Amino acid sequence: VQLVESGGGSVRPGGSLRLACTISGFDFEDSVIGWFRQAPGLAREGLSCINNGNGNTYYSDSAKGRFTVSSDNAKKTAYLQINNLKREDTAVYYCALDRPSPLDGSCRATMRYWGKGTPVTVSS
Repeated sequence: VQLVESGGGSVRPGGSLRLACTISGFDFEDSVIGWFRQAPGLAREGLSCINNGNGNTYYSDSAKGRFTVSSDNAKKTAYLQINNLKREDTAVYYCALDRPSPLDGSCRATMRYWGKGTPVTVSS
């Protein structure tokens, strides 16, 4: 199983980025992909989750409004669109993959497979 994130980079405050997470070696349509980030000196933070089978999406309170998760089953790729970027969005962004939680179809508390991360720097 492999996950490859892309789309990170340096951007000015107010800008936008779309991160991508492409997977291989896993049944994409029976999967959930979660997006997380970790800023320097801080704990990892969960942002959103998408069930690639039914398209249901989930967001943390901090991600509602400026973050949008989506996926393209044909490309086995999930996306995280981030708008109106703020300096505090500076972090390494990770995607994680697993089967849907049997409880509610969302991401599991512990996801099995992780990408290596893509850095996002928001600076003027």
